[in-house]
Amino acid sequence: MTVSKWDSVQARMAKLGIAEDELQESFVLGSGKGGQKVNRTSSTVQLVHTRTGRVVKAGEARSQHMNRLRARERLCDEVEAERERERLERQAKRAKIRYKKRKPSPGEQAKRLQAKKHRGDIKRHRGRPAAD
Repeated sequence: MTVSKWDSVQARMAKLGIAEDELQESFVLGSGKGGQKVNRTSSTVQLVHTRTGRVVKAGEARSQHMNRLRARERLCDEVEAERERERLERQAKRAKIRYKKRKPSPGEQAKRLQAKKHRGDIKRHRGRPAAD
């Protein structure tokens, strides 16, 4: 793991507002490919972001240091995806309000008036009950 990768992840975390002291880092036994070496060493990294409660695990690499880097990258990816989803939801909400508030086109207004006139004609031509 190079210093530049670690620095870029730290800069990305700072940009997202994730402080290092907000993270609880634990090392758990690995699993998967790698045989006995992976299964008996605590190389898998589990990060818990205390502010949001988000839990991220990384154990693809045999190196604990690489897994620490990957766990932080994955946490940043999840936070960015969450913020992008929230931004899109706000944008969709604004677009919906803007659509509802827009002025109807002349064609829509004419169609609406025609429907009202048609409904009035139907009601006007109903037969009256015969007086016996």
